[in-house]
Amino acid sequence: MESAKSALDALLQQSVREHLLSDVPLGIWLSGGLDSSTLLHYAAAASTSRLRTFSISFAGRSFDESAHIRRIATRYETEHEEFDVNPDCGLADAIEQFAYYLDEPNADGGALPVWFLSRLTRRSVTVALSGEGADELFGGYLTYRADQLARRVRRLPAWLLRATRGALRYWPVSDEKIGFEYMLKRFVEGCLMPAGRAHVYWNGAFSDGEKAALVSMPLPGALSEMLRDLSPEGDGVGAYLRFDQRWYLPDDILAKLDRVSMAHSIETRPPFLDHRIVEFAAALPDQLKVRGRAQKIVLRELMRQKLPASTLRRKKVGFDFPAHEWLRGPLRSLLLDTVSSSGHTGLFRRDALEGCVRQHLNRRANLGYHLWGLMLLLLWMKRWRVQTTQTFDMDQVAASTSI
Repeated sequence: MESAKSALDALLQQSVREHLLSDVPLGIWLSGGLDSSTLLHYAAAASTSRLRTFSISFAGRSFDESAHIRRIATRYETEHEEFDVNPDCGLADAIEQFAYYLDEPNADGGALPVWFLSRLTRRSVTVALSGEGADELFGGYLTYRADQLARRVRRLPAWLLRATRGALRYWPVSDEKIGFEYMLKRFVEGCLMPAGRAHVYWNGAFSDGEKAALVSMPLPGALSEMLRDLSPEGDGVGAYLRFDQRWYLPDDILAKLDRVSMAHSIETRPPFLDHRIVEFAAALPDQLKVRGRAQKIVLRELMRQKLPASTLRRKKVGFDFPAHEWLRGPLRSLLLDTVSSSGHTGLFRRDALEGCVRQHLNRRANLGYHLWGLMLLLLWMKRWRVQTTQTFDMDQVAASTSI
């Protein structure tokens, strides 16, 4: 452990120092969590001038991180700016622009806060350091713990898991961004899938069965081809980390980051993805990344004497927005208008798509992330004039909901 900490310390010093080199104004994106706070710590040690930091908040919400962010910004005496993302800040206008700037469909809810963070940042600087990559390198996602726990749960009889899944459908849904009932329902569902499929499902929205019921034509086998290389049996968390580094990180996280930030002419730099840190992480044993409930073990141990204990103890919140609640509230009109005006489709089954909307609005299921992805896809199809063949009567869907 000590040698690993020493090596990572040197690598972070070097990477952050090099990423700070810029002939234009530069800042750091803060979330109040371990990754961005680590970057700020090393940047403060390397910089001779006062640093600028930027963040977004969700004032009054259970997942708002602004208090933690301000503590870290104060600790390092940065010039800090923040923007509050709320229903009155032009959500619909921003979302409708995603179809153009994302260039291709992307269902990652993190695009929304990144949009407003990039817009805020551009008022002052044109380069920003960001913490992307640390989760995939050192094992920061809750899905890695779910992968490990599911290996034991799958030893239970399948009938018991199916019965549990059926019983959980009666658990009332919440408006929490990612509430316990939402996680538990998806965890049990994933335990009924092969390990690789479950890992992708926990990072996504629709199960294979849900997609088959929704789509009116056979889906391509691209995901099956991708999963062919994922063989977690006997390989622990390492197989999942390599899979996410190969697919999830470049095709989702970095694609979203680059396109949304560049929509505001912001160059984002992720020091954790310096090739020397990537190579170092690849050579680390799994037990220095994820062990039981402990995650990012070597990074957390390295920062134990450098960051406040409250930062090290904090649970991962995730950088997105309250999709379940907002698609029933401030984004409801955009959702219904998008589906009804799409003129679509020969791709989706009408009754299944309307059913998804109805179930969510009537609070029979939390399908916020499902509908977010569908809405972004339909907006993209509309923007690029993808041909459609059938319209949906969303006025009838809206009238049939109880909200």
